Amino acid sequence: MNIQSRLPEVGTSIFTVMSRMALEYGAINLSQGFPDFPVSQELIELIYKNMKAGHNQYSPMPGAPALKQSIAEVVTKTYHRPTDPENEVIITAGGTEAIYSSITALVKAGDEVIVFDPAYDSYDPSIRLNGGIPVHIKLKLPNFSVDWQEVRDKITPRTKMIMINTPHNPTGSVMSESDLKELEKLALEYGLIVLSDEVYERIIFDQKEHQSVLKFPALASQSIAVFSFGKTFHATGWKVGYTVAPENLTREIRKAHQFITFSVNTPVQLAFAEHLANPDNYLHLGTFYQRKRDFFLGQIKGSSLKPIPSYGSYFQLLSYESVSDLNEFEMAEWMTKEKKLAPIPVSAFYHDRADHKLLRFCFAKGEDTLERAGAILRKL
Repeated sequence: MNIQSRLPEVGTSIFTVMSRMALEYGAINLSQGFPDFPVSQELIELIYKNMKAGHNQYSPMPGAPALKQSIAEVVTKTYHRPTDPENEVIITAGGTEAIYSSITALVKAGDEVIVFDPAYDSYDPSIRLNGGIPVHIKLKLPNFSVDWQEVRDKITPRTKMIMINTPHNPTGSVMSESDLKELEKLALEYGLIVLSDEVYERIIFDQKEHQSVLKFPALASQSIAVFSFGKTFHATGWKVGYTVAPENLTREIRKAHQFITFSVNTPVQLAFAEHLANPDNYLHLGTFYQRKRDFFLGQIKGSSLKPIPSYGSYFQLLSYESVSDLNEFEMAEWMTKEKKLAPIPVSAFYHDRADHKLLRFCFAKGEDTLERAGAILRKL
């Protein structure tokens, strides 16, 4: 058969490549973004309770009513946006499916979608698989900010959607209130849909406040906010996320979701519904991860690597500009093979593989792991 790939230049994800390399060379794996500490025992017991109670068949396609109700209550309380659980919430198989279903439902062949680089690696392929045209705009160094005039200049009659991510993976930057107000102006002026990846909403540091699209009523009326329980509750392998959007957008996303995933596992949904009832289960997450960020930064003091400020997510960028002339892929490979520590090259998040001598390290790890990583980095 003559098979013509729809994504000919896409290979194995950099996360898979670096994790496999870390395993092969016995390296500490700070590449892939997942915690190495336990999930709440209470949450595990809630899942078991729901399994034993017989809640093991399909949940309703948009999500278990109890979980949608819990989400609506949390969103209303957090962002002061009244949320209809029946018509404005969808439970998805993780944040990635939420993003893919949203793009599939709303982006047609020839539609342009603005993406800010460095960007999570699923954005661009999801747009192109649906016939859309990604329009890449680079965040501005050194603090990875948006040049809103450049965004305005890139908008054309074919622009359908703008994708944002805050707190940002891989850089740890966060958008400000003024950023969201600029975005609101553009969305309203040009009739654009905003797809907002907010999976790290609870992981934000240094007294900064997460600026969700849901906080701005006019912007929220044209936006889809994407969230992830995996990030909030240290359970990335369970792959449960959700969208919050106006009814007219949610209706269309559900049409795609029902044929991509249909529904998400029932006992986990019901467990999350109960777990959300106690705000202490998620309100202190930023403090928890800020301690880990600060501990990691303390461990690398004395290294020649320069930290780039991280204000959210559980990632820390380090510049090795004064250490080596290797490109980022080469440096990540060398560090994994020779120093037994696996990072991610930030150039993997750029459409054009722009190289700024930056590596991403995940600090969602136990202190012992971070201590061993710090000992390696201090010698560079």
